[in-house]
Amino acid sequence: MEFNKQLKDIKNYSAGKPIELVVREYGIEPKDVVKLASNENPYGSSPKVIEAAREICDKMHLYPDDSMYELKEGLSKRFGIKSDEIIIGAGSDQILEFAVRAKANETNSVLMAKTTFAMYEIYAKGVGTNILKTPSDTHKLDEFLKIYKSRKDISILFLCVPNNPMGETLTKSEIYEFLKQIDKNTLVVIDGAYQEFAAYKDKQMQIEPKDVIEKFSNVLYLGTFSKAYGLGGMRVGYGIARDEIIQNLMKLRPPFNITTLSLKAATEALKDNDFVEKCIKENFIQMKRYEEFATALGIEYIQSYTNFITFLLKNDKNSSEISNSLLKKGIIIRDLKAYGLNAVRITIGKRNENDRFFEIFSQIYNAGQ
Repeated sequence: MEFNKQLKDIKNYSAGKPIELVVREYGIEPKDVVKLASNENPYGSSPKVIEAAREICDKMHLYPDDSMYELKEGLSKRFGIKSDEIIIGAGSDQILEFAVRAKANETNSVLMAKTTFAMYEIYAKGVGTNILKTPSDTHKLDEFLKIYKSRKDISILFLCVPNNPMGETLTKSEIYEFLKQIDKNTLVVIDGAYQEFAAYKDKQMQIEPKDVIEKFSNVLYLGTFSKAYGLGGMRVGYGIARDEIIQNLMKLRPPFNITTLSLKAATEALKDNDFVEKCIKENFIQMKRYEEFATALGIEYIQSYTNFITFLLKNDKNSSEISNSLLKKGIIIRDLKAYGLNAVRITIGKRNENDRFFEIFSQIYNAGQ
């Protein structure tokens, strides 16, 4: 059977290993597995969300409200924007797909950092567009501008701030100065999946959706309920942009693209800001321990504005070997070898989970494995 030629050059996205797989492969009890690979919220979901989800279980035979009125109203009040400036997706990556399908094609190009969220490239390859990357693994806007100004065909520019899987970010002032130099027909996607963390750590890094779309008509801001809100399993994301952009993306949105349960969970999660702030505060308390741990072992790390930290390993240490050794001990982290990096990304877990990581990682690292 023949398939579209673009598929030949696409590698499957590699998600973090689930706990169930580690249990099956290594015979480890589920309670002894520590998952620090997928940047999930280790503190779970707000108790208010869980209670609301229970109450709606008898309505699972009904399609959700496809207008998503209540969730859009909540986001509208949170960000001070209009409801028709919002689109809801099954995770923010579904909205990424809409954006790529709406703007990119075989006659133009998209631009991204060398090492960033893999779905930008996967969706772009799916429509046959040309992919351009900066030389550096982290976001360097001078590199973006140099490439951008040398081309006339860039349809989409991706800024992942903070950046996954590296953890670095850019200040609002840097981004705004950059955006002033971008043509209004180029769609700039600002992926703010980790913006709640960046805003908590340093207000200079905070991108306010209302402010950025008012100043720049070509920006699509993406947010998600999968990280700070603890709803990774519900798959709810949102896009915020001027009406023209949203209306064109809506043409690609299938009906009922998130579930009744997901819609309710996200709506309730948005109301419990105290829970979110508590989770983020504890995240950075624990991250400080990771920074001190890495320093003690002589490991270079990237200053992170997210809920994960990236360790850059020395040449005599192999990220894949270390990750596999940890896996056999029931600790799941993310090996970045697939990105061409001798590095590992570790989600910041609960205190006891981090204690176990420090203990086992030290043993493996010091043993030279």
